[in-house]
Amino acid sequence: MTAYTPAWMPIPVLAFLGTAFLLVLCALAAILTTMTAQRAAARRALAAGFALASAYFAVLLGFSLASHEAVLPAGGWKYFCEADCHIAYSVAAVETAAAAGPEMQQVATREPFVIVQLQTWFDPVTISPRRGDAPLTPNDRVAVLYDARGNRIPESPRGAEVRRALGLNSTPLTQALHPGERYATYLVFETRLEPAQLRLWVGDAAGEQRLLWGAEPSPFHKKILFALSPAPARLTRNSL
Repeated sequence: MTAYTPAWMPIPVLAFLGTAFLLVLCALAAILTTMTAQRAAARRALAAGFALASAYFAVLLGFSLASHEAVLPAGGWKYFCEADCHIAYSVAAVETAAAAGPEMQQVATREPFVIVQLQTWFDPVTISPRRGDAPLTPNDRVAVLYDARGNRIPESPRGAEVRRALGLNSTPLTQALHPGERYATYLVFETRLEPAQLRLWVGDAAGEQRLLWGAEPSPFHKKILFALSPAPARLTRNSL
């Protein structure tokens, strides 16, 4: 199963840039006409800017209200549509443990560890032939677990310590990729809930994505989540 976010990325980007440009023009017109005492013209410029902004945010809200939550099963891919290519993510493995590392050197915790192996892939089919083999640096991503009630479980602050104890070679989600390349990132969470009760969300960090039509961080937009059970496989490198 495959899901895309946002769909047709160039259109939301062009709409955002075009609207921002027109709003700047309206603001400049309002300032200039105010300075030259053309109050009627200034009011029209302000009204045009207000109408344009209202229309843009109405469409933004419409996309969000029309969205639906999706849960990708094991092996499913979530594609992030960039301007000229796509980065895909998939849950490759999931494991739980009460502690990590060999005896006498364990990283213990009050809550069991849930370790998710996330695979990042630069799909070469999604680029144009003229783009070439130039690397792509993914946008800043965040990873959060959600329980059945929608409560957020952020990554453990001891993630690096756990990965080190388990000998897991984790690549940061901001690592650049060439077309066709992929790497694994190990996400560490602390919770008593079983993987079957959890959903993983990987998405864009807060920023301009909040203002793009159809983007997950936009207000009230539903999320594309990953199911963690049944686990796709065991971690490729671990000492659990």
